[in-house]
Amino acid sequence: MEIINVIMAALFLLVILYLVAQVFMKPIKLLWKLLFNSAVGLILLLVVNYIAGYFSFSLPINVITVLIAGFLGLPGIILLICFQLLMM
Repeated sequence: MEIINVIMAALFLLVILYLVAQVFMKPIKLLWKLLFNSAVGLILLLVVNYIAGYFSFSLPINVITVLIAGFLGLPGIILLICFQLLMM
């Protein structure tokens, strides 16, 4: 009977360790996804600025624009272009 209690305690400990690991891994995965999307947004902004340089147009590259481009992707770039054109 005592062996069953030890086995049940070990299984319970494994479940608790799994849940704790999941709690700590979710934010890390989210952070990596945010960093990757921001890098892609920065690359998109650089490409748009390179192409728009031929038309005397540029988008500012700062934390806000990189995050917008990273979160929204191509629609974010189009949104930033529209905002910049409205400001002109």
